[in-house]
Amino acid sequence: MNFSIQAVYTWYRNLLRNPKYRWWVILGTALYFVSPIDIAPDFLPIVGQLDDVFLLTLLVSEVSQMAIEGFKARKGYSDSADASSTDATTTAKTVDVDAMPIK
Repeated sequence: MNFSIQAVYTWYRNLLRNPKYRWWVILGTALYFVSPIDIAPDFLPIVGQLDDVFLLTLLVSEVSQMAIEGFKARKGYSDSADASSTDATTTAKTVDVDAMPIK
């Protein structure tokens, strides 16, 4: 079984983005942050605070990103151009280009 930080991050992010479990994850993260029982106890000089800082940073970044996305959705912003509000000739399409160095 492979264990990686990316796998834990993806699992945590997907769990946090699930509306069914969102508040449970936020509450569990807050309880973990104030709890004396940690993966690395807080009385260890640097490592003890490192896991708390990592988890708190992850929680704040994901919750703020979800709040920004919710705000944009409420205000009607979208990532793609709306064809009804702009002329079809001015709508830009994304073009993938392979860069080659010039000697």
